[in-house]
Amino acid sequence: MLDSQQAIAAIATAPGRGAVGIVRVSGTDLGAFVQRLLGRTLAPRQATYLPFPDASGQPIDQGLAIWFPAPHSYTGEDVLELQAHGGPVGLQMLLARCFAVGAAMQPPLRSAEPGEFTQRAFLNDKIDLAQAEAIADLINASTESAARSAARSLSGEFSQAVQAMLQQLIH
Repeated sequence: MLDSQQAIAAIATAPGRGAVGIVRVSGTDLGAFVQRLLGRTLAPRQATYLPFPDASGQPIDQGLAIWFPAPHSYTGEDVLELQAHGGPVGLQMLLARCFAVGAAMQPPLRSAEPGEFTQRAFLNDKIDLAQAEAIADLINASTESAARSAARSLSGEFSQAVQAMLQQLIH
């Protein structure tokens, strides 16, 4: 069983090259981590354009940092998203920097397992099980119809229908 109290980080975009790549960090009380990583605090839910410094203060890249304090985030925990250029080397360097800064945390920052951000969203009551499954369905959709169906489930349409039937059965 994974430690749900331990902060996690991962590249949140698909492997390969792209214009933008995202490194996501989620955990409790990440304010000090953000300060140490970026050298400043961030306004909640506002994109801030800034350099992403390495240990010596030299920029790894520059991009957008978005701070989502708990509980107003995808996982329900504090979340930091770093939107950098989408080259795999730069994203790996940025992720490694997160781990280096997060090594001082107790317990230390660790790599997220596949699907763990969504698992935390479910465990923190941000989404229900049908919505969690819809995320996987949307990612793996191979047709427009499948993608639209998954998007409807993700929006809560399926869960609302189930709840309506449950209420009818109860009454």
